[in-house]
Amino acid sequence: MTPARYQKIVDVLNRRQPDLTVITDQVNKGQNLSAIIRTCDAVGIHRVHAVYDKGRFRPHTGTSMGSQKWVKTTVHREIETPIVQLQQQGFQVLAAHFDERAVDYRQVDYTRPTALLLGAEKIGVSTEASAKVDGSVVVPMMGMAESFNVSVACAIILAEAQRQREAAGLYEQCRIDAEEYRHVLFEWCQPVLARFCRQRDIPYPELDDTGHLCEPQAFSELVRQPKAPFSHPWIN
Repeated sequence: MTPARYQKIVDVLNRRQPDLTVITDQVNKGQNLSAIIRTCDAVGIHRVHAVYDKGRFRPHTGTSMGSQKWVKTTVHREIETPIVQLQQQGFQVLAAHFDERAVDYRQVDYTRPTALLLGAEKIGVSTEASAKVDGSVVVPMMGMAESFNVSVACAIILAEAQRQREAAGLYEQCRIDAEEYRHVLFEWCQPVLARFCRQRDIPYPELDDTGHLCEPQAFSELVRQPKAPFSHPWIN
């Protein structure tokens, strides 16, 4: 871990937006999923929600360029689950979808807690999702095509969300709670050790201000033991 790498990680984490997210409703093409994740990372989204009634989340690594490592993904089986959960947390859930409620995407206040819902490639937003969302947004079309590719629409709309949030100063201070920050920082700085800790079901040790373990010797002793104790001084 070089000082420059550590500083990059801290800077990116400090700009993450916990109240801006994306819900994918049965988007199943790996390249589209990966492009969406890459855009989410670029605008500072901390977590996305992927909905599949079958199958699993499979981003295309060549398209995402590794962004899937930096954006958390929660997978759901039913579209109602993330919509209702986010609405209960105060999010406005907006579908990228043309219907009678649809407004120009630039007319929305994205400084509010916002979830952008994106429909499947061929059928768009499902009927179940449309009935649950708070509204719809569209990107004006000037050509013969009736819609953008789902990942392109995502990028266009989130670029406007980023513009508004940057103007409002929402990227200027860390907005993730302290425990989540500590957890994610460790996973980003020490991915191998983080995987070991998860396998052993032990808390993450503390990091110093360079991204390295505060007490590496204590951790080494822990590794040698057949079962992880919980009495080391760096374990909260």
